[in-house]
Amino acid sequence: MNAKTQARYEARAKIIKAMAHPTRLFVVDELSRYGERCVCELTEMIGVDMSTVSRHLAMLKNAGIVEDEKRGAQVYYRIRIGCVLNFFDCVESVMKCNSRDQRKLLAS
Repeated sequence: MNAKTQARYEARAKIIKAMAHPTRLFVVDELSRYGERCVCELTEMIGVDMSTVSRHLAMLKNAGIVEDEKRGAQVYYRIRIGCVLNFFDCVESVMKCNSRDQRKLLAS
């Protein structure tokens, strides 16, 4: 694999790694449904301290998945690229396929 191809796969891995946590998946899903949320709302919904939520958001932002906007004392986050939702659809399809395969094994 040449350096350009390697860099491309590393960039992809960075994005996938940024989403590879249940809390971050929840945040992405929440933002995709409601457009934007402030850190305080997400903190309350997730049920952990604000610094933990901020670290999760920073990871998503660093990967280019979300963007933020400061309004007064609050910071609001929103999905930067809508195609992230296609990834969720793909994951759900894999989950359904895996479930069907498991049922087939149990029926045998």
